[in-house]
Amino acid sequence: MILLNPKNYAPKHLDDKSKEMMLRTIEFFETRGKRRLKKDDRERVWYADFLAFQAKEKLFARLLTPSQYGGGNPEYRWDTHRNCEFNEITAFYALHYWYTWQVTILGLGPIWMSGNEPIKHKTAALLRDGGIFAFGLSERDHGADLYSTEMSLAPAGDGTWKANGSKYYIGNANEAALVSTFGKTTDNGEFVFFAVGSKQKWFELVQNVVNVQSYVAEFALHDYPIGESDLLSKGQDAWDSALNTVNVGKFNLGWASIGICTHAFYEAIRHASRRVLYGKHVTDFPHIRQLMTDAYCRLVAMKVFARRASDYMRSASAQDRRYLLFNPMVKMKVTTQGEEVVNLLWDVIAAKGFEKDTYFEIAARDIRALPKLEGTVHVNMALIIKFIRNYFVNPGEFPEIPSVYEPRSDDFLFAQGPTKGLSRIQFHDFNKAYNSVDLPNIAVFKRQIETFKEFLIASAGDAQATASQAKDIDFLLSMGELFTLVAYGQLIIEYRNLNRDEVSDDLLDQIFDFMVRDFSKYALQLYSKPSSTSQQMAICQRMIHKPVVDTARFERIWNDHVFALRDAYQMND
Repeated sequence: MILLNPKNYAPKHLDDKSKEMMLRTIEFFETRGKRRLKKDDRERVWYADFLAFQAKEKLFARLLTPSQYGGGNPEYRWDTHRNCEFNEITAFYALHYWYTWQVTILGLGPIWMSGNEPIKHKTAALLRDGGIFAFGLSERDHGADLYSTEMSLAPAGDGTWKANGSKYYIGNANEAALVSTFGKTTDNGEFVFFAVGSKQKWFELVQNVVNVQSYVAEFALHDYPIGESDLLSKGQDAWDSALNTVNVGKFNLGWASIGICTHAFYEAIRHASRRVLYGKHVTDFPHIRQLMTDAYCRLVAMKVFARRASDYMRSASAQDRRYLLFNPMVKMKVTTQGEEVVNLLWDVIAAKGFEKDTYFEIAARDIRALPKLEGTVHVNMALIIKFIRNYFVNPGEFPEIPSVYEPRSDDFLFAQGPTKGLSRIQFHDFNKAYNSVDLPNIAVFKRQIETFKEFLIASAGDAQATASQAKDIDFLLSMGELFTLVAYGQLIIEYRNLNRDEVSDDLLDQIFDFMVRDFSKYALQLYSKPSSTSQQMAICQRMIHKPVVDTARFERIWNDHVFALRDAYQMND
């Protein structure tokens, strides 16, 4: 079974020590139980017991220390495949426990990317002691606009500096062993990253800006003394480490959505299968079966895409930067699909989704956060649009990437290099994936892709429209949704071709049933944009297709995949 089930967790690709870490984490949450989980959520209890647990087990240290700072212990490595498992498990239980892990990852990024070896060894020791970390980037008035940062580092005249300014929306800053802080020098306006301690007297913890379990801080520095040993990076290196850290961190948000949706799915199918209305079980109604099957297929697609995207992350190099398309898609596409899954499930369980003793109540709230963190959907879509031309008309040659499960440290993530030149990145020919499968709905989807390519060519040939629409973000975002679907389907097919035991022909074709419908939906949206030309509108109409109806296939998916999970999981009370 491709979905996580803590009751029979048996990962195929983890070594014994890593599997034991995951099982111990599952045991921690199942032993606490759902009542305690919900009580702490309602009362906004800081998760000190979880942090004590991870410190005792050295979870963050083992998972987030690059191997060269792990003292020769092979358990200490930054292994993306293993980290995805931990992402999914922690979010499966509650987003706040995942959040302290996520923010620690962001805080560690500028440190592991720096050239400051002493602070790296210090950080490894702090992790072994159970420390958590924070990423001091955003500011109240400027958000994550790096150009406008007001945090300053002023020369003190003796080779040191004084840091002054405030940061806003900084998770973990109440307890962080180190906060990686972004600012500018006052003498030459150079960007800089430096590390501060949250318990130092020059560090003021102003407030928690949210009303949840997590502590998301506003903090201020008052003449905080900074020496060479505290500096992480300057100039272009500081800028690049900020963006490259987000590259690493935002990938995790998709996995958090997968975890939340999986738990919500189990709760929804269990409730619906036991509820009787008008003399029938809720799951006997055709529209309920459609909603649940759509939710299941979208959830499987989320996980399959994210798994395949992790292969590109782990195989990346200065010569192969394809991950820079697939990475923001995990953040943007997978998280928005997570919202769609929860919406579908909510239409099934209705008022039950508001009840205080359900997991679903917090899932419905927290699933909304993930598309809005580490850059909004719009920011990531604007990034993705840069790749359209090379993706469709200028493919490159790359060796085929297998599934990457090796227990190794993914060191390239901390040596990604300059963040410029995105429009020059090439991709392999996506047609290879689509032509490798002969299924009815993929055939329909391929016709939609060909019509979309016709739309792109026709648009490029209209110089006046191109100039105008290039400045129309609303138009570009809808066009980007269509492009995103093509790349989404590509990686889903690639994963299936490598893992045929997990994704059957029936399941793949049912996934592309919703893909065809989504493509039609976005084509209609593009047709309806104020700036679309008559030629573009005509082509958009030809993108609209109905998926191939196969009642027998649908019933097989419903019975063998969806309804079969009605008793699969229930969290301990």
